[in-house]
Amino acid sequence: MSMDQIREGKAAIRAGDKVFFNPKMRKLRDMSVLFAKALGNKKARLLDCTAATGIRAIRYAKEAGIREITALDMNKSAYNSMRKNIAANKVKIKILNKSIQEFANTTAERFDIIDLDPFGTPSPHVFDILKIANNNAVLMVTATDTAVLCGAHEAACIKTYGSRPIHNELCKESGVRILLNFISRNAALFNFGIEPLLSVSDMHYMRVFVRLHAGAKEALASAKENGFATFCGNCRSFSYSKGIAPRLNEKCAYCSKSTEFYGPMWLGNLLSKEFIAGMLKLMKSPYEGQKELETIYNELDIPFFYSIPRITKSLNTTSVSPEKVRTALIKRKLSATRTQFDKDAIKISGSVEDVIKAVKASSV
Repeated sequence: MSMDQIREGKAAIRAGDKVFFNPKMRKLRDMSVLFAKALGNKKARLLDCTAATGIRAIRYAKEAGIREITALDMNKSAYNSMRKNIAANKVKIKILNKSIQEFANTTAERFDIIDLDPFGTPSPHVFDILKIANNNAVLMVTATDTAVLCGAHEAACIKTYGSRPIHNELCKESGVRILLNFISRNAALFNFGIEPLLSVSDMHYMRVFVRLHAGAKEALASAKENGFATFCGNCRSFSYSKGIAPRLNEKCAYCSKSTEFYGPMWLGNLLSKEFIAGMLKLMKSPYEGQKELETIYNELDIPFFYSIPRITKSLNTTSVSPEKVRTALIKRKLSATRTQFDKDAIKISGSVEDVIKAVKASSV
């Protein structure tokens, strides 16, 4: 990365060769700043755990109006870069050359917003950031180890997240749900329940925004939102069961073939429609992530979807437009939406049998 000035939002920074900055992640930074703004709490205490150049912290201050920000980075070059960028942008941000672990285990401070965006897995840091979270705090957690969460490295996912991942068309959504399961189980150790406000899967990352609610009852309620999913590789149907001791079907209810089970994973809501509506109202055009955020807002907030190309292949029939199938499902009085997780898929308030009937009707 050259030392040329980089302008993004209301921030202007410089990044040297030894300091990580990814211009392709602007959409995620835009969405995170918009999210912080929608929280509507300028007096919130915000911690940027992996600040690097400091661009997110600077934008939280200048665009979301957050007044009390602490930015960490254990890398000395990043710390020096951040210090210069924060001074040049004339914002008041406390900066520390410390690791997340060192800071979380030595500070008496507590935070209302915690941004965790590490390289790779966030799993080693989740436990520590929960130590310094206030009741009703919001965690913004990014995972870039998507190959692990999406099942390309099953053993690594079991080791890192304690879950068996799905390695098929459902992998992006199941990866987000495995990440939320991991956060909810760690949060329960501190008597926190979680409430997902926004969940995103894009490019090489997954990012979840969750609110913490203190109390043993809240923690238990969240634990019961986790469970297991089953998938049929023959007809592409799925089922899922929440709870501490979920019931799993070994045979597919539609085609009677054997199914595989996956999880544990979060099977509750992935978002708050009300909160995302607030984000959309604040959005100023042009905004790079507007289309994605609108898709998320309009999507049925239920587990999993049906890939129309995979269904047509299993039926050995001609390809059909997902939108045509969606229209056919709506005519059958079923709720049907597109999904952020797969541009060729449909989420429905029905079964694989309903989708198959709609595909056949649309292929005529």
